[in-house]
Amino acid sequence: MERQANSCTTLSPIDKAKLEALAKEGKAHPDVIKTLKCKTVAKGKFRHENYIRNLAPYIVDEPPTLLGEDTAPNPSEALLAALGSCIAVGIHANAVNEGIEIYSLELELEGDLNITAVWGTGDLSETKPLGFTDVRIKVNLDSNASKEKQDALIAHAVKWSPVANTLMRKVNVVAK
Repeated sequence: MERQANSCTTLSPIDKAKLEALAKEGKAHPDVIKTLKCKTVAKGKFRHENYIRNLAPYIVDEPPTLLGEDTAPNPSEALLAALGSCIAVGIHANAVNEGIEIYSLELELEGDLNITAVWGTGDLSETKPLGFTDVRIKVNLDSNASKEKQDALIAHAVKWSPVANTLMRKVNVVAK
């Protein structure tokens, strides 16, 4: 996108010195693994409160087509939101690190989801896996960088996104 000459709107930057300190700390301690926690509490029907740190509950529900009350994103939509947010953080942080000004940043995510076998019904064949089979991300980035630099910034953010990497590889999930 081309900026208007009189426009001064930019995305609030992240403190570059703090970004550099965070990167230095990560390089100094490459074996550190952080355990994140979430407590999910069923509240009735398919509405759930998710407690993370000391934040207000993050609500997840299902749409009426999946017998919910449609009061909040469903779990699969929350996954898309997590992916979009993670990649946006990466784009923003790396832009600040490279001295790129971001005027606006929006990510549009959509995924193809097989829900015909939810809750133990239907077909779980390899030709019809349960869950997302494809996710597409459209990044709308307006900055002072060239198109080539923006594309490289986006590719870098996806490559180093913890959420994208979680989706792109097998993860051990254990329920007791």
